[in-house]
Amino acid sequence: MGNRERKGILMNQESELEVFKRKIDLRQFAISLGYEMDRRESWRGSTVLRRGADKIVVKRNGNGHYVFFAVRNDRDNGTLIDFLQRRQNLSLGAVRQVLRPWIGRSATAPWFPELEPTSPDRMRVESEYRRMDNAQRYPYLEQERCLPAVVLSSPRFAGRVRIDRRGNSVFPHFDAVGLCGYEIKNRGFTGFAAGGEKGLWFSHTRPDDRRLILAESAIDALSHAALFPDAEDRTRYASLGGKPNSKQPGLVQVTIAKLPDGSEIVAAFDSDDAGRMLVEVVRRAVANVVSRTGRADLFFRFIFLRRRVKTGIRSCSGPRRRAHHPTGHPGLIENSGTGSNWTC
Repeated sequence: MGNRERKGILMNQESELEVFKRKIDLRQFAISLGYEMDRRESWRGSTVLRRGADKIVVKRNGNGHYVFFAVRNDRDNGTLIDFLQRRQNLSLGAVRQVLRPWIGRSATAPWFPELEPTSPDRMRVESEYRRMDNAQRYPYLEQERCLPAVVLSSPRFAGRVRIDRRGNSVFPHFDAVGLCGYEIKNRGFTGFAAGGEKGLWFSHTRPDDRRLILAESAIDALSHAALFPDAEDRTRYASLGGKPNSKQPGLVQVTIAKLPDGSEIVAAFDSDDAGRMLVEVVRRAVANVVSRTGRADLFFRFIFLRRRVKTGIRSCSGPRRRAHHPTGHPGLIENSGTGSNWTC
């Protein structure tokens, strides 16, 4: 066999591997091996699957390849080829034989949403975040910020705060395509994921929610939940993580547009220039949603907060006044409520 023939065979083999990586949905293949999807931990852009103690996250990289990483082993990652070789100890030739029948095969249940390509930075951010502890107790938040454990562990917030190996509290941020970064908080320290960018931090949501609290930080949102608990549990929470970047106002609009009919949007920010700017960001977002969709069922108000000296939990202060709702209907817009203070 001449060099030209050998090169042609190698090129065909490499092309076949490329087809396997691009065309075979790693999620469907994993299901065929007995993995099950974890819907609670999956989100847009990432699918979590489990089989026994093995927990993997499946995404697509910038080349369009389906890729995975194992949450409990930072050396276990790669493409469909790596996934199969490591779990069945197969040679590359045996892998080809297993995967060839999958080319052109129709997808079967369960149906998976399309995965958008992910940048290396976002892949690294998610890999680091997934390996953080989904803790039961949060010393910094409970002891330094006086947030009750019952709030942090409630169904509304469970899993929305993690702890990294340094003991920092970590708050994930999401955008339109999934996890994009995370806030890092501890005593005297505030940071953000290297290579990540701000989206919005969210609590869990329910179909029957009727209120959205928007705050500057996740800790402010949790503080509001502690100070003013919703006995009916129909309030969802979100935060921006400080001064908004160029894409966050759009994410706020999308969040508001998804609210059920008759919902109230509450902008809860500091009583300073930065807080007033953030209130205006939310007000404009509400007005844009109303203008674009014609919804006249949304209600908007704002609350200015002040920080207690010894705690991270904030309380409300200031007078009330009547104003017009952004939709043109009368609504109550508050400079603040008169709620109780929280002390450590």
